[in-house]
Amino acid sequence: MAYVLYNMAMSERRISEARESFSTTINRVAFGRERVVLTRHGKRVAAVVPIEDLDLLESLEDANDLDEVRAALADPANHERIDWEELKARLAL
Repeated sequence: MAYVLYNMAMSERRISEARESFSTTINRVAFGRERVVLTRHGKRVAAVVPIEDLDLLESLEDANDLDEVRAALADPANHERIDWEELKARLAL
C-alpha cells in the first residue's frame, strides 16, 4: 500500500480544552487532517492523528518487525530448537 505524506498542520491543545470541545478536536483531525498534540501542565502527553498517520505508523512497525524476524532467522545461532516448557521458563511465563 502506498502512502502519501502530507504537510499537515499541527497544533497543541491542553487536555482540558480538548475535552471541552472533543468533537471539534476530532473533526479537525479527521476532516482537516490536522495533528493535535495534547498537553498537561505544559508537557506533551499524547497526540490525536488522522487514521492515515496511524496506518502508516503501523505499516512501518510491521516492516521493521519483519526485518528483525528475517535477521533472526538468518542468524545460525538461532537454529537451536527449544522445548515449549523451556521457552516458557526462559520467558518467565
